[in-house]
Order: sequence, then C-alpha cells, then structure tokens
Amino acid sequence: MDVDAYLERIGAPRPAAATLDALAGLAIAHLYSVPFENLDIAAGRRLSVDVEAIHDKIVTRHRGGFCYELNGLFAWLLRELGYDVTLLAAEVPEPRDGGPRHDRAHLVLLVDLDGPWLVDVGWGEAYRRPLALRAGSEHTDPHLGTYRLEERNGRWQVREWQNDAPTRVAYRFDLTPYELGDFGEACRWQETKSPFFTRHRFCSIATPAGRTTLMDDRLIVGSAGQRTEREVDADEVPALLAEHFGVVL
Repeated sequence: MDVDAYLERIGAPRPAAATLDALAGLAIAHLYSVPFENLDIAAGRRLSVDVEAIHDKIVTRHRGGFCYELNGLFAWLLRELGYDVTLLAAEVPEPRDGGPRHDRAHLVLLVDLDGPWLVDVGWGEAYRRPLALRAGSEHTDPHLGTYRLEERNGRWQVREWQNDAPTRVAYRFDLTPYELGDFGEACRWQETKSPFFTRHRFCSIATPAGRTTLMDDRLIVGSAGQRTEREVDADEVPALLAEHFGVVL
C-alpha cells in the first residue's frame, strides 16, 4: 500500500494537515482522475473488497471501479493521512431503472473533523464537495444539479435535483459503522444480479465542466450545461477508454 503512489494517481499533493479544505481537494482530485466503471463486471471478472486488491486495480493498473472499491480505497487513503473515517451503508430507494437494490447497495464515507462530513467519490454523478451532516446541508453545482441532506427519524437521505430531471432520493442511510469486508456479499450481488451493473457496460468520469461517459455503444459528453452524444463502434472502445478515462484493459 503506497500513499505517495495513490496521491500521484489522483494528481494531488500530500496535505500538510487533515483539514476540510484538504479533504475537499482530495475528493475533487479523485473524481477527476479515477473513473466510475463496471468494465470487470461486463467482462465477467470477479471483483474484490480486499483493500490491497483494490489498490492494485486503481493505483497500480490505473483502473476505476464502483462504490465499494472507490470509497473503500479512498477511506484507506484518508486514514493514512490522519482523517477519522467511518464507512456507512446506504440503500437506493428510487433507482432510475426501477429495479431492485441490495440494502447495502452503496458505500459512503463519514469524516469527523470539526463535525461530521459526508464524502462520496463512488456514486458516479453526485455532490463533489463534502456535505456537513446536518439537515438542510446543500451543495449546488451550476452544471450538474443540487444535492441536499435530509433527516427523518434518525435516518438520513441525499435528495438530488439534476438538470431538468424530477427530484429523487439518491440514497438513504443511518450512522451504523461498517468495515469494508461487510460489503462483500453486497458486492457479489451487484456483479451478478443488479439490473444496472449487469446489463450495461460503462465508464464515466467527472470533468471541471461536467462529465464524460461511455455507456454501452454511446459516448456522452456533458460540458457547461450542454450535452453531446454519438454512437461508437466496438473497435473504437479501447482508444476512447484510453483517451477519455486513462483506462487500458
């Protein structure tokens, strides 16, 4: 496990202290450098929630991953840099495809600084700065949408308004702490039964003005509120993965 290699992978300097500003900088560097992708699932390769295996995949082989991998490894980095991090399990009550979801469908991080802060580099398109864990805490990105934390009877939820889409609850969670290994069964469910992860091949990465996504046979580029989309041929995919996401399979 190599902290310096991880920081080099995301293009971030080692912070002098474990501060909120440093945390925000690490999170945005991660989002701009490490894609949200399911290429191993699409290829029938087993995933792992072992942190050393994830480190090899993301840091050494310059791949991406999904929430258990991305947030799981990011939690390790933050702890090595002096942050107090708790892993939380979230359910997805309103999936876009309407399909079923595991009750630990998502892993999100709680970082304790001057108070608790929610951090997420493993959701795909979501809030890019840490959210203070208090009801009504909100982050708005002019190119993406608005994200708000709500609390009801001891449970929390992230509500999102993205562009012209109807509002929805992205995910819901409580503050029960977990270890990365606790998500092994959920990870296996995602790679074998999840309607979304098993029916599509995708690779997606945040950019300063939006997001670039390769979804099945479509390349989708969102920038400054504008969206372009085109079909891609199968023989284009390796070059597009390398050019837009830094991924070489």
